[in-house]
Amino acid sequence: MMEEEELEFVEELEAVLQLTPDVQLAIEQVFPSQDPLDRADFNAVEYINTLFPTEQSLANIDEVVNKIRLKIRRLDDNIRTVVRGQTNVGQDGRQALEEAQKAIQQLFGKIKDIKDKAEKSEQMVKEITRDIKQLDHAKRHLTTSITTLNHLHMLAGGVDSLEAMTRRRQYGEVANLLQGVMNVLEHFHKYMGIPQIRQLSERVKAAQTELGQQILADFEEAFPSQGTKRPGGPSNVLRDACLVANILDPRIKQEIIKKFIKQHLSEYLVLFQENQDVAWLDKIDRRYAWIKRQLVDYEEKYGRMFPREWYMAERIAVEFCHITRTELAKIMRTRAKEIEVKLLLFAIQRTTNFEGFLAKRFSGCTLTDGTLKKLESPPASTNPFLEDEPAPEMEELAMEKGDVEQPKKPKAPDNPFHGIVSKCFEPHLYVYIESQDKNLGELIDRFVADFKAQGPPKPNTDEGGAVLPSCADLFVYYKKCMVQCSQLSTGEPMIALTTIFQKYLREYAWKILSGNLPKTTSSGGGLTISSLLKEKEGSEVAKFTLEELCLICSILSTAEYCLATTQQLEEKLKEKVDVSLTERINLTGEMDTFSTVISSSIQLLVQDLDAACDPALTAMSKMQWQNVEHVGDQSPYVTSVILHIKQNVPIIRDNLASTRKYFTQFCIKFANSFIPKFITHLFKCKPISMVGAEQLLLDTHSLKMVLLDLPSVGSQVVRKAPASYTKIVVKGMTRAEMILKVVMAPHEPLVVFVDNYIKLLTDCNTETFQKILDMKGLKRSEQSSMLELFRQRLPAPPSGPEGPSSLSLLAPTPEQESSRIRKLEKLIKKRL
Repeated sequence: MMEEEELEFVEELEAVLQLTPDVQLAIEQVFPSQDPLDRADFNAVEYINTLFPTEQSLANIDEVVNKIRLKIRRLDDNIRTVVRGQTNVGQDGRQALEEAQKAIQQLFGKIKDIKDKAEKSEQMVKEITRDIKQLDHAKRHLTTSITTLNHLHMLAGGVDSLEAMTRRRQYGEVANLLQGVMNVLEHFHKYMGIPQIRQLSERVKAAQTELGQQILADFEEAFPSQGTKRPGGPSNVLRDACLVANILDPRIKQEIIKKFIKQHLSEYLVLFQENQDVAWLDKIDRRYAWIKRQLVDYEEKYGRMFPREWYMAERIAVEFCHITRTELAKIMRTRAKEIEVKLLLFAIQRTTNFEGFLAKRFSGCTLTDGTLKKLESPPASTNPFLEDEPAPEMEELAMEKGDVEQPKKPKAPDNPFHGIVSKCFEPHLYVYIESQDKNLGELIDRFVADFKAQGPPKPNTDEGGAVLPSCADLFVYYKKCMVQCSQLSTGEPMIALTTIFQKYLREYAWKILSGNLPKTTSSGGGLTISSLLKEKEGSEVAKFTLEELCLICSILSTAEYCLATTQQLEEKLKEKVDVSLTERINLTGEMDTFSTVISSSIQLLVQDLDAACDPALTAMSKMQWQNVEHVGDQSPYVTSVILHIKQNVPIIRDNLASTRKYFTQFCIKFANSFIPKFITHLFKCKPISMVGAEQLLLDTHSLKMVLLDLPSVGSQVVRKAPASYTKIVVKGMTRAEMILKVVMAPHEPLVVFVDNYIKLLTDCNTETFQKILDMKGLKRSEQSSMLELFRQRLPAPPSGPEGPSSLSLLAPTPEQESSRIRKLEKLIKKRL
């Protein structure tokens, strides 16, 4: 029974001691232990087996039992100590809480006491400062009252003095007093409801009105509209009156200025009436000379009378310009038929000079005409049409002397007076445009006559092909016209002038450039096959003479110069013209015309050299290649081709030194023309023996080397040929070499021959295959079977016009190329 109770107690104890995994993990972290008894999954049987693994270990059972009992007693002591320690914890906590509550009550009492004392202090401070604030307000009000009374006293006294001085015309004192009275009166704006203040304000306004009328009357008396100026000149009274007018209503000042300027220019209207001889354009200098004298007279007599900030001298000049523009426009409408271009340009030149004079002397701050435009400063550039523009008379002198490259000067500031008078000439610029049309037509005719009289330019292989001087003269004249026209108008006249420029650019291109290109037909007998085979130096002459080649190069260089300069001319015209009209300026057609001249010139040079090589190629195709018994040096026709290349190319290169890119175009076009023609003649060489094919292969390699060296042939400075040109030569001449290699290959077995042909040439054309069979001298019966086999062995056509693999087959690898060249060199040395 006792054992059953103990078992039940143990089971209950185990049920109570079953802890959750989280709690067990927390205990292990706080109290880490390696003792098996502390493990959550403790197994008593395993523990006992660990203590007594064998039967012999049972001999120590008493010792183990004593250790466990000792450990149990220690655990009981620790548990007892902990339980006893927790007995008084609740009582200590309640005591600490009561002490904290007492401390909080004491702190609250102290804070309340401090708050009560602060409120008492604040009330005490308010009682102390209340009297001080009242004293401050009283002081501020008293100061304002005293200041206002002083201002009132000053205003009353000032108004009285102002009225008295006005009656006595003491303008000097009035000028100082009036400004002060007006300043004082501003302080009384908020007191205008007071009758006395309003009365003083009305008296001030009345005094100002009286002063204005009195000053205007004084000026009318001093400068009567119908009479002349008083001999005594300006007085100090009027000078002081101007100071007073500065303070009065601005309309008084404007009225004084208007009357004075009108009276000052009244003589001008009389002297230069429309019916007077001096009013016409040929005597326009007298108008400007008159105003210059008047300005000097004004400075001497009236310069100190008017304040400097009135800018009276500038105002006189501006009014003179407005009157002059109106009068000139009126008289030119009346006598429009009498206007000649020289007279118009003379008047324009003198007028623009006068506007420049005004810009140097005056700032232009009085200009109020919104229609006047300021010049735009062009950006710095190397464009010859963007150089600093000198004065028209200096530019005209430079044009006559031919001095185109003027030293550059700093750009002058904008002229605010530009067009203030010269604008009246704009409706009559059609006279100028028509004159330039006529002058340019005569200039082109003179260029044509001079070219015929002087003949083509002399050969000059040292300095390169010379540009025709007429093109520089043409563009210099264009610049002169553009400058003159842009000084007058940036509107429709500039568009009309552009149309004239376009017309004569085209005429220059066709009459001077294209019209003087040598004709392709030749006079006299050409080259013969016998002369080519004899290889006699001096007996072979090119189709064009040396002078004709130099002329073609000169025309090409001139066209290139005209193309670049026309583009610059278009840019400059767009800068000069109004922004709204820039889209109407387009010289693309003229630039295309010069490009056509350049292409024609290059084509002529190519045709000349190509035609010179034609007899040599014809001689090659007519040689009996089946009878060649041994391979020797290069054939005579190769020597002839090389001779023509060495004769023509150095001349062309030296004369196109200034336009290197067009010389490269010449080389490329010649290669594209000569190589296909060489291959065509190569197909005509039939039949060919094995030795003959080897000789032709040697000749082809020699021509290839010459063509690769074509850009620098005969030059002391060896330059690497352009990559684009080298690619064309290598591709074309390699094809010729592949053709000869196919010819040299044995035609049996047939399959090997056909496959070798397809591999080397990658040419699926049966006509080419037929030509190679003809070159080998095969009979028609043999050719038919080979053609049938060829059609069967043809590969599938590529997806594109030319697959990338075909390009790789055309050009041999560098190793193959060097090996083939070494074989040819050995063959040449052996034959030599």
